[in-house]
Amino acid sequence: MTPDELATLCLGLPQAIETYPFGEKTTVFKTSGNGKIFALGVLDAVPLTLSVKVDPEEGRALREEHPSHITPGYHLNKKHWVTLLLDGTLDDSLVEQLVRDSHALVRPTVPRAPRG
Repeated sequence: MTPDELATLCLGLPQAIETYPFGEKTTVFKTSGNGKIFALGVLDAVPLTLSVKVDPEEGRALREEHPSHITPGYHLNKKHWVTLLLDGTLDDSLVEQLVRDSHALVRPTVPRAPRG
């Protein structure tokens, strides 16, 4: 997955915005509704890495299954975040699912329409 494909994926999610609170190199994707981060990384780094939020049990299983390409979140809460090494080894479909799942963990809930 290329940096452009990754950015397109992240920004295609509901209420997703791109910000740079940690400086111009670190791209942070968060939801505009509540400002919670769902993905971050240095998109021009080689190799490309991306950190995403995960369910703690899923994160543990992913780290065990892909120990050299999914590691505890770099500079993040190691229980709730993983860092993905995107050198072409991980399937794009897995990366896409992890980004979508991360977004789902932090996205604001939409209030239900009143019944009437």
